[in-house]
Amino acid sequence: MRGPFGSVRAKATLGATVVVAIALVAAGTAVLLSLRSNLNGQAGTQAERSAREVAADLSGGASYDRLRLDDDQRPVQVVDAKGVLVAASEDLRRISGTGTLAVKPRPQQTAPAAGAGDAADDRSGDDHGGDDKSDDKGGDGKGSDGKGSDSKGSDDKSGDGRGKDGRGRGGEDDDYPSLEPGQIGAEVTFSEGSATLDGDTADYRFAAVEVSVKSKGALTVYAGAPLSAEQGAVRTALTVMLTGFPLLLAVVSAVTWRVTRRALRPVEGIRSEMAAITASEDLARRVPVPDTQDEVAGLARTTNETLAALETSVERQRRFVADASHELRNPIASLRTQLEVGAAHPELLDVTGAVEDTVRLQRLAADLLLLARLDAGERPSGTRFDLAALAREEVSRRPGVTVEGASAEVVGSRGQLTRLLGNLLDNARRHARGRVAVTLRTEGTWAVLEVADDGAGVPAADRERIFERFVRLDEARSRDDGGAGLGLAIARDVALRHGGTLTVGEARGGGALFTLRLPGPAA
Repeated sequence: MRGPFGSVRAKATLGATVVVAIALVAAGTAVLLSLRSNLNGQAGTQAERSAREVAADLSGGASYDRLRLDDDQRPVQVVDAKGVLVAASEDLRRISGTGTLAVKPRPQQTAPAAGAGDAADDRSGDDHGGDDKSDDKGGDGKGSDGKGSDSKGSDDKSGDGRGKDGRGRGGEDDDYPSLEPGQIGAEVTFSEGSATLDGDTADYRFAAVEVSVKSKGALTVYAGAPLSAEQGAVRTALTVMLTGFPLLLAVVSAVTWRVTRRALRPVEGIRSEMAAITASEDLARRVPVPDTQDEVAGLARTTNETLAALETSVERQRRFVADASHELRNPIASLRTQLEVGAAHPELLDVTGAVEDTVRLQRLAADLLLLARLDAGERPSGTRFDLAALAREEVSRRPGVTVEGASAEVVGSRGQLTRLLGNLLDNARRHARGRVAVTLRTEGTWAVLEVADDGAGVPAADRERIFERFVRLDEARSRDDGGAGLGLAIARDVALRHGGTLTVGEARGGGALFTLRLPGPAA
């Protein structure tokens, strides 16, 4: 029982759908990756532009509180050579993916004592009179102590983050040489992370640009550009693909199914007609040939040619059986009559006639057997011998026949070629007035044997028909001494099996000229 994908149409549809699906997935993946890469590149360009704007302000001598850090709602951080956050966007609440996780910059101090810690901060507050109150108020949760504590914590985290970032500060890393005061670094480092601005958390593409400021040393500016556009575009494209691809695959499947059905419709017509021919055994019928000039039309034409050849073969076989039955019936009937007469009247038994009929039957049976072997595709053996010697041997058995010519070697079955030469010589003697000549020569690698007689010859219209089985011309039928019309047919079949040809023409002095061409050993 045929499965769900047993038909050619189903297999073609499935194959086309799978191929298109693979192509769509590959193309969709490439489009998404290209779209994401382009949008990431645009976001990186925007982030770099923002970072360089801030770096330009710093190199121009702008103080931290005058930096443009809140433009376009983009997170910005400025970090000194020690990894301490010195400036940041005002609405920045949380950040990741940069050199530090701190979001509040440490306030600048006049002259901090080395190793003083929190006590130094308190003493500094005590020395500033009225300012101490504001510092103390900030110490309740937002003062210098609190910021210092945040800064220290951020310093530790900053060191880890900057270690991952792989960038040095102020020439501490040989890969990034120190910058001259007021100079902005040409190299940009990109990273991805997230940030919370004014309560909204989003993913960002960060650009890090180094700048050297005379009074502040080496600084690094981190600026981010939102990735929401990139993510939205990728999600939209992915949604369109997930929606459109199945619809496109459905269309491809439907179109392939219909086109394949239409293309295979003539094949079904050929199949049904062949089934009808097989059932009816009428080889005269032919399959329909479509008007298209494609492979199916070629298949139909080849099928009709096969049917025509089969019809010819069957008709030839039927005619052969009928002719053979007719040829066998006459000598068998004659032999039976003679035997019955001899049984009833022994003195009237024609022994000579009975022997002739028996010999005729024997020859006819041998001819039929040889034809059967040739029709079955029997290939001649590869024996190499001299055709001239074989011709002289056959001529020596038939008085009145001459032979001349040089040696000509051939390869094949000596027995079959002996039968061929014998049939040609017997046919020539039967129709000759008095002379039969055999001539041999070579033409390149071919051996050529000619048998000429001085008889009436063969009319041009019958020069191909005489090689058909059981065909005898009227003159031959009246003069036939027992031939069944198989000799020349056997001779041509043997010549063809040996890769040669056998034709008949007109001899120089009149009469028939049979020409046998056989390939030599080197042909």
